Amino acid sequence: MKKFTLLALVSLGTLSVFAKDRLTHDPDVTNDETILHVWSWNFPAIAENMKKIADSGFSMIQTSPVQQSYAPEGSGKLIFDESGNGEGFWYYYYQPTDWKIGNNILGTKEQMQQMLDSANKYGVRVIVDVLPNHTAFDIDAVSEDFVNAVGGRDKMYHSNGLRPVEDYNDRLECTLWASGALPDVNTENPAFQKYYMQFVNELLDMGVRGFRYDTAKHIGLPSDPVDEASGVKVNDFWDVATGRKAVGGVRLALPYDSLFVYGEVLQDRNVKEDEYAEYMGQTASGYGHVLREALDKGSANGFDLINWHHSEAPEYLTTWVESHDTYANEHESAHLTDDQIRTGWVFLTARQNGIPLFFSRPMGSTRQAYWGDNILGARGNDEFFHPEVVAVNNFRKAMSGEKENIEVSDNGQILLVNRGKKGAAVINIAPIANFVSLPTGLPDGTYRDQVYGKEFKVKKGMLKGLAAPYTTYILTKK
Repeated sequence: MKKFTLLALVSLGTLSVFAKDRLTHDPDVTNDETILHVWSWNFPAIAENMKKIADSGFSMIQTSPVQQSYAPEGSGKLIFDESGNGEGFWYYYYQPTDWKIGNNILGTKEQMQQMLDSANKYGVRVIVDVLPNHTAFDIDAVSEDFVNAVGGRDKMYHSNGLRPVEDYNDRLECTLWASGALPDVNTENPAFQKYYMQFVNELLDMGVRGFRYDTAKHIGLPSDPVDEASGVKVNDFWDVATGRKAVGGVRLALPYDSLFVYGEVLQDRNVKEDEYAEYMGQTASGYGHVLREALDKGSANGFDLINWHHSEAPEYLTTWVESHDTYANEHESAHLTDDQIRTGWVFLTARQNGIPLFFSRPMGSTRQAYWGDNILGARGNDEFFHPEVVAVNNFRKAMSGEKENIEVSDNGQILLVNRGKKGAAVINIAPIANFVSLPTGLPDGTYRDQVYGKEFKVKKGMLKGLAAPYTTYILTKK
């Protein structure tokens, strides 16, 4: 029987130099950034559309994984091959074969540099989806360079790293067994840590300025069980990844606080949100679920859309209406129309806190054909530059420093996000028109929204007007 020990938290003395209090909300903080998830776009497609992305008001883009990945012959063509002809699946880039830049879906290192140069030109920050937790299912596809760098195959995985997780709420299984049956890398192996950090530093040298850590909750924290059978004495991956520790003479090349980093720590029972908050921002997956339920119902009644449903302070949370997982895996959100997703985006983005991520659905996608044109590498559909999306992205920046107040109509169909006395966003999440009559901080007067020129009036602190089905309006003080 393998022996595992439970280590205590790293001492406060060790953390004091680096730790940031991400649990205490500062009510005066306003977030103004937005992320476009250029899901499955290749580097040339991203570069060609960088001006449009910037003009749409997005301050950051998140790419799909850029490391070498599982690539059977003939793959890399389709987002999802339903025919079984072997022409590819989007999730192949979530199966690393080496931590070197470039794969057959996104493109080469040279093409990535061209994309980064374009982003720099237009003032867009690039964050990369990284996944040190696992390798490809086919362990024979893993490169010999990687195998040799980590000290051989017996050093590559945790001692139970090929055993599928049975209980995702058991921290031992969650962090040391195979999540989704993907072989679990021994992330505590110093040789792996050095190899991985060299990859990270190469990305930083090219101009990358942040990371999304895939399956972050499957990489152990200092308080989690230690895999002694793999020669591990301490779970220190996060200390190394965030620059608190060097490994083999290699340390994070830039100050950690200069980067935008968040972890995919999907909420469930027995998830250590407070401890992950010592290291990074996290995903507000629970809030996204509640928001989608309200959108599905066409009413906020019965749903708490004000509380962020997370222990981490909202200024550090990455929020979304949907993610690539909710769209592409179980299609949990894929049935929602583009109009519904857009109303949710405007509500989310008009708010004071959270860093919202807009998932770019495939070009040509419909509610019957989720994959649309089904071309890996191609740009997503037009929704990221829809006038309502652009208007709220710009509104978010203009409302910097303004606190939020949220009002909901009696029927739950109209959401009003007031930002101080400076602006307001009106959102109709229902398939029918609605009269608007809600309190606002806007001064008395007549207002026309920035997209449709629709007229709204404020008198004695009450905002009144008519909202069309599944439509949003941005109002600002002149």
